[in-house]
Amino acid sequence: MAKQKSKNQEFKNKKAFHDYFILEQFEAGIVLEGSEVKALREGRANLKDSFVRVIKGEVFILNMHISHLSTAHSTYRPDERRSRKLLLHKKEIDKMYTKVTKDGVTLVPLKMYFNSKNIVKVLIATAKGKKLHDKREDLKRKTMQRESQQALKNFK
Repeated sequence: MAKQKSKNQEFKNKKAFHDYFILEQFEAGIVLEGSEVKALREGRANLKDSFVRVIKGEVFILNMHISHLSTAHSTYRPDERRSRKLLLHKKEIDKMYTKVTKDGVTLVPLKMYFNSKNIVKVLIATAKGKKLHDKREDLKRKTMQRESQQALKNFK
């Protein structure tokens, strides 16, 4: 019996949580072309090295990778790493732009998922970079928490 694929795919950017302090989150729609939605449903996306920029009052996600589908027509295949426009309200864009320019924060994509209406959404956040010692502290805290959970599990 074949394993069923989960209907709601979710792609997380674990590297963002490791490298940044997350300040504020925004949910945005995304402009996709051709068979990219089908590729997302099959789990063919990667947010690892992607980043978000505000260009001329519009928000774009750059360097996000969506692989081609083998069933897609060979003559029309959009570039896998093309810049994709994010759909946000003007107030949200202005708020992000002022934070990025004045406070020195960056915009990072956290996760991409299908919402309850089966529409692809991207969760982006304003974030401040972590220093090396902050990253080490986080790793220590996570390993301590994991060890304590295992100890409690083994004790029962």
